[in-house]
Amino acid sequence: MFIIARAVIYATLFIGFFLIFLPARVLSSSGILAPTVFGLWQVVGMFLGAAGAVLAVSCILTFALAGRGTPAPFDPPRRLVVRGPYRFVRNPMYIGAAVAMTGAALYYQSVALFAYVGVFLLVTYLFVVTYEEPTLRRTFGKDYEAYCAKVGRWWPRG
Repeated sequence: MFIIARAVIYATLFIGFFLIFLPARVLSSSGILAPTVFGLWQVVGMFLGAAGAVLAVSCILTFALAGRGTPAPFDPPRRLVVRGPYRFVRNPMYIGAAVAMTGAALYYQSVALFAYVGVFLLVTYLFVVTYEEPTLRRTFGKDYEAYCAKVGRWWPRG
């Protein structure tokens, strides 16, 4: 049960900061308000936002239940996580977050929020290749190497 509590705390911090607080600051600083008309872009945005959020939350739960840890660098999984969404790509949580934020950008029709998504993806990529992957190689060794050979970083392998 403690692992679920840690995962909930992580999810609250991660989602709250990167997917709610910072995007809200971007929208506020660019003067964008909630749309007055509910149209196709809002429907598509809501769908993408919900799909991205479901993916991100399922990743957090997979880390807690299968990995016995959280995605946070200060509380990493004790086991290599290769189940759930991690069967298809190595970084589905970041993909889910980016999809959710893209949904918000569409909902608000905000170029500034699209730019935020681009910066998020660039920073995420740099974090993955300079910290996460080397750390996982040191921690899980050949198991991680075998996983990398089978599962793509960002795109599923056919």
